[in-house]
Formats: sequence, structure tokens, C-alpha cells
Amino acid sequence: MRLQVIQQRGLWWGISGGAIAISLLAMILSFTQFGAPLRPGLDFIGGTRLQLSLDCTTDNSCTEAQKIEVGQVRDILADQGLENSPIQVVEDYTVSIRTPTLDVEERTQLQEALTEEIGNFDPDTTQIDTVGPTIGAALFVSGVKALLVSFFGIVVYLSFRFKFDYAVFAIVALFHDVFLTAGVFSILGLTLGLEIDSLFLVALLTIIGFSVNDTVVIYDRIRETSQIEEGASIDQIVNDAVNQTLTRSINTTVTTVLPLLAIFLFGGETLQFFALALIIGFISGAYSSIFIASTALAWWRERQEKTIDWNTEEKEEGVEPVVQDSQISDEV
Repeated sequence: MRLQVIQQRGLWWGISGGAIAISLLAMILSFTQFGAPLRPGLDFIGGTRLQLSLDCTTDNSCTEAQKIEVGQVRDILADQGLENSPIQVVEDYTVSIRTPTLDVEERTQLQEALTEEIGNFDPDTTQIDTVGPTIGAALFVSGVKALLVSFFGIVVYLSFRFKFDYAVFAIVALFHDVFLTAGVFSILGLTLGLEIDSLFLVALLTIIGFSVNDTVVIYDRIRETSQIEEGASIDQIVNDAVNQTLTRSINTTVTTVLPLLAIFLFGGETLQFFALALIIGFISGAYSSIFIASTALAWWRERQEKTIDWNTEEKEEGVEPVVQDSQISDEV
């Protein structure tokens, strides 16, 4: 089976355009609710996070009556002056609460109130994290700088290895991958209350590295094919190059995603959403390398060839170049 990448270019671009539009809408809705395109976690805005599990979870003896209700937790927090704190109930018997920064006495008071109203919690699984707002802001700024530096480095590298237009469309493909991954997490933040942390920025940097590697392989084959098939159209060259690297791209993506899927399913809560971000980004990266970066480059080269042919035809037909008014003034 031979994939006709160029002939179905409108379809590939339409799929990406629709996904980007949905992601953008989710980010706008998220911004109206949380003041950010994605729901920020403790790492970025600072505060205290408490995660408490009922002691019945240790031997799986929890009953239906012991399920934790968000409304009940909200009433307890209201008594403590923390009614606006985000609450998330995990697997019915575990509650995660994010509050403004609390000192030891305030945390103890909150835990005692929760224990009195809900039940005893397992001290071995209790997690309490506190991050200052200054540290959170510094982490966010450092992460954004890392992303910008990586984009700049990729542009410089691809401009030297190939040409500047190759670099431009590789960056377009990378932006596509990062934006879609962020869009999915924005949707999860709105629907499931998922917050992003510093691991999410690490995932984005990893996605950028994987995606640009796949794009470089295809661009390298496009350059080699253009030298072998001299005189062939850019559409033919890109179609041949993509089909020659298609199996390699699919195999690389599948063998990378399978271990990540295992981590997502069995790696525990800490790595679960980190793995999910990589899965989304890697699949998106393979798609953008095959269907976006290559077809966009072909489209641009077509426009360049048409411009050159049009100028050549004008010269052959003896069409005089148009003289600008500024040039006439200079001559006078």
C-alpha cells in the first residue's frame, strides 16, 4: 500500500486544524476558570497539598457508606476558612486537597477536623507537600525558558543541516505537537480536575526531542530523494520520501509508546500522567512529521517554483519590469 500524502494534504491539515481549534477552546475556558491555559498545580502557584486515604484502603475493607463525598469535605474546609480550595476524590476513599500555604498547626487542625467527620486516615499513605509561591513562579519561568531555548537550538541546527525553510516547518510541526498535548491536558483539567506540574514541562521537552528526530529522518530522505530523482516534482519527491520512511516511523513510535502505555497503566499515580503526556506527544509527533512537516514543505516549494517559472516566462516574453516611482525620482 502506497500512501498518497500530498494528494490528501487537505485532509491531514483539516484533522490538525480541528484538533487545534478544540485545544484552543479548552484553553480559553481554562483561562476563564483558573487564570491560566492549563490548570496549574502546586509546583507553579505554591501552597499546600494534602492527600489522605482512609485506613480501610490498606486491607480493602472499605464499604459503600465510607465513600468520601466532595460536598462533605467542602463543608469541613469552609469551617476552616478554606472553602475555595480545590478538592479531588480519588477512587472513592482518597481525597486530595490543595490549599493556600498552611503552617504545621493549621495542617494538624485540618487533619483532625477531616478525621472527626470522615473517619481515620492511614498515616503511611498520607502525603503533605508545601511549595512557596516564589519557588513555583521560578519553576514556571525556568520551564518556559527551557522550551524557548530548545526551539531556538532546533532552528539553528536544521538551518545549518538543511535550509531555513526546513527549520521553519519543523518548528510548525513541533508547535503542533506541544499545542495538542497541552490541549488534551487542558480538557482533562476542566473535566477531571487534573493539574500540571514540573513533570509536564519535562514531558514537553521530551516530546520536542522525539518529534524533531522523526522529522529530521523524513527531511533527510527528502533531500536524498531530490538528488536521486533529478527533475521530478517536489510532490513526487515528498511522496516517495515519506513512503520510504513510513515503516520506520511507525515502528519507532509503536515500540516507544508500548512501554509508556505500561507505565500509564501500572506505574502509579506519580508517573501516570507524565506517561500520558508522552503518549499523546509521541503519537502527535509521528503524525506531524509524516503529514504536516513534509506536506507543508512541499506546498512551500511548489509556491517557490511557480514564482520562479512565472518570472522566467515574463522575461522570455519580453515583459518589461515595472519601475517604481522612487526609482524614477532617483534617476531624475
